[in-house]
Amino acid sequence: RGAEQPREPRAAAQIDMASLADQAALAPPENFAMVWKGIYRSGYPSKRNLTFLRTLGLRSILFLCPEDYPDSHLGFLEECGIQLLQFGVVGNKEPFDEIPEDVLRAALDAVLDQTNQPILIHCNQGKHRTGCLVGCLRKVQRWSLVAIFEEYRRFAGSKARVVDQHFIERFQPSAGAARAGALPRALPARALEPEPEGVEPGGAG
Repeated sequence: RGAEQPREPRAAAQIDMASLADQAALAPPENFAMVWKGIYRSGYPSKRNLTFLRTLGLRSILFLCPEDYPDSHLGFLEECGIQLLQFGVVGNKEPFDEIPEDVLRAALDAVLDQTNQPILIHCNQGKHRTGCLVGCLRKVQRWSLVAIFEEYRRFAGSKARVVDQHFIERFQPSAGAARAGALPRALPARALEPEPEGVEPGGAG
């Protein structure tokens, strides 16, 4: 009778498949990154990103689009006890569309309110409206405009808009935001990098 075939390769394959399944279940949204402790940013989360969002222990999601939030996501928020803060605005586009400063100012106040944290900020792609809000937060943190625009362009890539950068430069935060935003300016460089889709924060890729 012939010798039995070794089983180790099959077991190893099963382990690899389980590992791949775990990674797929913890896929962050496009353009996901930590802005500061308790503050995150991303593009629009898909259904497959919800398991990853659960690991963040979010109290709030701040949504910067005027469209209704989908029922599937609302069910997820209710299940996890996450409040939805919606500040629906159109993005800055020349020559006529501009984010209302008062709405973004109110959104920034909500982000800096520690009772809303941990909080995720997102729009559709996590580039323009989210980039403007994060850029305004950096002004509160007294970052230089050079550093603010560098971060904005890192997330917006080839879609960067000069009009967004002009908006950030002109923006004046509320007095309350200026007080609440007295956060340290330094951030680990890795925290500023958008996470590739499908990779856990801090993972390879």
